[in-house]
Amino acid sequence: MSGKLLLPFAALLLTVVSGCGTTGTTRECRPAEPPPSSIADVCKFLKQNRTYYLATVDGDQPRVRPFGTALLFEGKLYIQTGRKKNVSKQIGKNAKVELCSYDGSSRWLRLSGTLVDDNRREAKAAMLDAHPGLKKMYSPDDDNTQVLYFKNAEAVFYSFTAPPVTVKF
Repeated sequence: MSGKLLLPFAALLLTVVSGCGTTGTTRECRPAEPPPSSIADVCKFLKQNRTYYLATVDGDQPRVRPFGTALLFEGKLYIQTGRKKNVSKQIGKNAKVELCSYDGSSRWLRLSGTLVDDNRREAKAAMLDAHPGLKKMYSPDDDNTQVLYFKNAEAVFYSFTAPPVTVKF
């Protein structure tokens, strides 16, 4: 390899391995974050990336759709939907689901587990308070708002630059 090509290749390799990059004439390095280790880290990742894709089963057909709700409430990870939606009916028949979220750069999360319906007003109100935009469509007192939490869950954080990290809750 010629010297002219070797230098850009070395800079690219350093960027991938160290998380350091160059913006214009300024060199940026992100400090290494500790690996995720808790349900709070899972919820944080989902909130930071805003959209995740939830997979359910409809008979023998998988169904995937975008979601954006995530809440840590009473030590459990919750999501929200409407009881009138097909996704709610699918979860009612088979509560085992999987979701996937990608940070747009180099990390992604796959979370599998069983969803448990929590029909308590307190859980619904907490979700709607955490996601106020939903209050236009849902209320903690209506029969449509559905909040569900994960049990027997396994979250695996993947990265292009590090080995997978598993969090169970």
